[in-house]
Amino acid sequence: MRTNWHSLREFETLRAVISAGSTTAAARRLGISQSAVSRSISQLESRIGQMLFEREQGKLQPTVEALALNENLDPLFDALAGIDGAKWKSSPQEPLRVAAPPTLAHRFLVRSVASYLKANPDQMVSLEICTSDDLIGGIVDERFDLGITSADQTRAGLKLIPYRLSKGVCILPKGHKLTKHDVMRPEYFDGVDFIALTRRHRARMILDQHFARAGVSPRIIVETATSVAACEFVRNGLGITMTNPFPLISGSDDDIVVRPFEPDIAYRTSFAVSASRPPSVSARSFMRHIRLSTPKSDLWEPA
Repeated sequence: MRTNWHSLREFETLRAVISAGSTTAAARRLGISQSAVSRSISQLESRIGQMLFEREQGKLQPTVEALALNENLDPLFDALAGIDGAKWKSSPQEPLRVAAPPTLAHRFLVRSVASYLKANPDQMVSLEICTSDDLIGGIVDERFDLGITSADQTRAGLKLIPYRLSKGVCILPKGHKLTKHDVMRPEYFDGVDFIALTRRHRARMILDQHFARAGVSPRIIVETATSVAACEFVRNGLGITMTNPFPLISGSDDDIVVRPFEPDIAYRTSFAVSASRPPSVSARSFMRHIRLSTPKSDLWEPA
């Protein structure tokens, strides 16, 4: 008689607790009592002789052994998902909560969500469009499951997973006198009509430093909070701007000219997740979908 047999329910409970972050949320997801969840985890720990969770600041933290076991279970549950329609996954009533700032949301993420839902019709997504600061706060507070941001911030409770790397480019209207340059440099901007991002943007601070070192002062016509608006002002002939090309500039455009800028201004776009618990199955699935469906371009590369 085998003495090391583990029930599928115990494994399912393990995955639910890791994904949900608490026995209460796992019980709600599985449709069983909280005591049944705790009992199942205790039985599994007893069978394998390893502690699977530790309690830190009132939250359950999976041990290294729990995370390794959960990863080894992926093929088993992927196979079961193909058999029974993924009934063990989060129900459609529990949406994947995704957050992104306006430029990433409108110019990229909406299409990605649409293609993901067509491939996963039983999944539901809640897309919140907000500032990067609100996004990061929502991830830390666990109001969002996943964020996508170009903000490069370090904060307790936040984990950034690199996704795309890009370099700042200059956007000019067709026929502008500076389009004669193949590469834009700070010294070309003196007295030039310029569309600037607001000062809360890190890239604005870096660009101002480059201008100061070169001893130049662009003539700022408009300040705006989004790169989308900045590019629209360029299209309307108000001046030139600097921006992160991802995902704004994806192909040829009859109204604007794109030029590289030197010295480089680097941008990193990342997935933002909670540092206190691993991403859910649906969040990992969505990240994988985005990585595979991101269009290729000379203006950005995988991180």
